[in-house]
Amino acid sequence: MALAAFPPGMEQDLVEVLNGGAEKVAEAGAVIVGGHTVEDEEPKYGLAVTGLVDPRRMLSTVGARPGDQLVLTKPLGTGVLTTALKGEVLKEADIATAISSMQNLNNAILDIMPAVPVHACTDITGFGLLGHAVELAEASEVSLTLESEALPLYPRVHEMISLGLIPAGSHRNREFYRDRVATPDSVSAEQWDILADPQTSGGLLLAVPADDIGKLLSLLQGQGGTGWVVGEVGDKDSVGRVRIR
Repeated sequence: MALAAFPPGMEQDLVEVLNGGAEKVAEAGAVIVGGHTVEDEEPKYGLAVTGLVDPRRMLSTVGARPGDQLVLTKPLGTGVLTTALKGEVLKEADIATAISSMQNLNNAILDIMPAVPVHACTDITGFGLLGHAVELAEASEVSLTLESEALPLYPRVHEMISLGLIPAGSHRNREFYRDRVATPDSVSAEQWDILADPQTSGGLLLAVPADDIGKLLSLLQGQGGTGWVVGEVGDKDSVGRVRIR
């Protein structure tokens, strides 16, 4: 089901948005069966998805095990870059890599699952890497360690952070999840900006057995995807806590 809100005079833009959404829905193997359109001063578009899932192929935030490695399938920084775009500090051509990545679905993992055990998974969206990592840690009753130097970033993210182009959602994420971070005072301001950056069409965070990491990354690449080892799953002594190293 699609929901669109647009101000009068933007009908052609609305048509393009609806067509683009329909193309991605079809690429995902689904169909748009209806929806609703309303007039609003601020343009909005979204989808509500209803369907069936095979329990044998379902991934959730439950199941990460101590010793698992954490793999991130897309770089970070879309919140910072789109803030810079809206502020006219950057142009679309300056963030072409990020735009292309946001257009890619996260379905490459579906063909890989039979060959590589994925113990737990979450998508990285509005709560940033930090927020979704906390959710995975809490649901799996484990702790997580994230390696800050291993986090992949889109081009120009560092530059935009240095200019202070931080989305409001990043500050809210930082404040809400700060208490779940071990030794939060040791995390630098730039690390917070990256960890809490709200993502649009972000990647997946996967918990995978360490022995299967090489195979997973190879298979992801073969499917046209990407992957970076960004941390590991810790023990159950600090459930729901995330350590930044």
